[in-house]
Amino acid sequence: MNGQHHYQLTVQWTGNKGTGTSGYKEYERSHSILVDDKVELLGSSDPAFRGDKTKHNPEDLLLASVSTCHMLWYLHLCAAAGIILTDYIDNATAIMEEAADGGGKFTEITLHPIVTVTDSSMIEKANELHTKANELCFVANSLNFPVHHNPTCQIKSE
Repeated sequence: MNGQHHYQLTVQWTGNKGTGTSGYKEYERSHSILVDDKVELLGSSDPAFRGDKTKHNPEDLLLASVSTCHMLWYLHLCAAAGIILTDYIDNATAIMEEAADGGGKFTEITLHPIVTVTDSSMIEKANELHTKANELCFVANSLNFPVHHNPTCQIKSE
């Protein structure tokens, strides 16, 4: 799996209401994210920035990228270690701070994965593997702010 990987997508603005960007309130922030052979994602800006609350925004997608990258590495590491998971859910959170000039940046992400294992003897190792998953996560390694983890491990009930 060594080497360079390339990704490509198209972002198309769909928010022209007829007068383009003639004024700050005269256009929608709607757009489509298109990746070959995949379902189209409908996006907008965050509602705080005049966006459509029913569509994904870039901030949602960044948080989702970190959470899913961590999960996929974690699942791989559990499988390789013989840890049998039967469920994984993450209620991830993020903090973004606005700057005086209208810009801003994320300052942290916290993942709250809840995993279910089949055997209580797997709990300690299952919890440890979150650290390794974070070390390997391509997306987390690309960020300039911390990604925290607050995992919970439970036993599958019969």
